[in-house]
Amino acid sequence: MTDPQIALMMLGLFLIFVFLGFPIAFTLMAMGIGFGYYAYFDASRMWRSFDRLAEDAGAWDQWSLWLEGFFNNRIFDLFVNQTYTVMSNEVLTAVPLFLFMGYIVERANIVDRLFGTLNIAAKNMPGSMGVAALVTCALFATATGIVGAVVTLMGLLALPAMLKARYDPSFASGIICAGGTLGILIPPSIMLIVYAAASSVSIVRLYAAALLPGLTLVGLYLVYVIGRSILQPSVAPKPTKEEIPDIPKSQLMLMILTSLVPLAFLILAVLGSILFGLATPTEAASIGALGGIFLAFVYRAMTWQRMRESVYLTVRTTAMVCWLFVGSYTFSAVFSYLGGEHVISEFVQSMNLSPLMFLLLAQLIIFLLGWPLEWSEIIIIFVPIFLPLLAFFEIDPLFFGILVALNLQTSFLTPPMAMSAYYLKGIAPPEIKLTQIFSGVMPFLFCVFIAMALMYIFPQIVFYLPELMYGK
Repeated sequence: MTDPQIALMMLGLFLIFVFLGFPIAFTLMAMGIGFGYYAYFDASRMWRSFDRLAEDAGAWDQWSLWLEGFFNNRIFDLFVNQTYTVMSNEVLTAVPLFLFMGYIVERANIVDRLFGTLNIAAKNMPGSMGVAALVTCALFATATGIVGAVVTLMGLLALPAMLKARYDPSFASGIICAGGTLGILIPPSIMLIVYAAASSVSIVRLYAAALLPGLTLVGLYLVYVIGRSILQPSVAPKPTKEEIPDIPKSQLMLMILTSLVPLAFLILAVLGSILFGLATPTEAASIGALGGIFLAFVYRAMTWQRMRESVYLTVRTTAMVCWLFVGSYTFSAVFSYLGGEHVISEFVQSMNLSPLMFLLLAQLIIFLLGWPLEWSEIIIIFVPIFLPLLAFFEIDPLFFGILVALNLQTSFLTPPMAMSAYYLKGIAPPEIKLTQIFSGVMPFLFCVFIAMALMYIFPQIVFYLPELMYGK
């Protein structure tokens, strides 16, 4: 077999192991080291150690020299270097800080106050409770960027309230699942940080580029919720005075000031300091983490147990992302060295695709990968396969990254993985069936596709803010 054929076999075996359920990060590392040992094998380097074997050498010395000969392969140097590169990446150092900020905010009892306030403020709107849940999801997702945390917490807070208000279970479930995924698109997004590290695109420009698409998607969700509530009032009945009593405007304003303003200020301080060049993402994330701790103390929600949980969850998630990067970098380096990347590039270029057709094909593949895989695995492992082809098709990697971020909303909403639906099912009342949740999610999937189409048709939705703030 030729080296390129072995590279393709390496990719095929990886996919088989993934579908069999093997841990992805360690599978990448094992495959990278295993095939890399073959790719970088140099008999002369190995025999240099074996030549030093002496007949009168002790058993321990002979064993040591045999080990030295076996490990005298550049793949082990590559693995160590890739690990150091990932751990010293300045962009990735923002990940644990943003995660810690999110886990602290999650435990600061801000979200329940925020949902209650917005629910009262929007009571005269069609689908008022759904609107309040979506806006709360968007704000909370922006502060955390952790899909599981948003869906779970909003499922505990908003879903029982909507069911009690006679909302259609499928409609209510779809609102929470779709709203909870917004954190991987709207800055400060962990996913965009990971894409920036994988693609070498400026994270600052990515954050600016993601703002309008994120708001566009939120707007489409709200249009659907309000429109369906008007056309089909039975799915979202208007609340009664017993469910949401009238309160004085002064009291409502005070509730808004004590719940919405602190969270909004924290988000704007973090995001604004990044976009206006006042702080690096790592520095801004540090500010956000300290701000989250401060809010938790102000709301008297900080306990030693909650701090321990936040630290533990932060370390666990960060370790997963970093080891995925280590495995992916090692795997992709060996794959490229064997000529696999060149084969894929030549194959795609030989198809004579237009830039639009290439974008559609790439997004279709990413959409399908979202069924069995999570967003982190897609961004770290598979998106880099497309990145070298962007220059050939004259596609801006910034534009491509925002389309991918939009597309990956679907990875949480489409079966068989549909992690957002499973998160909600785990804490929903027993009478809520998984098929009902999937049914409620489908209209929001169409909203995502509409948003992607708008990006294709009006690319300035992506480029306007980065060009306005930082030039072309």
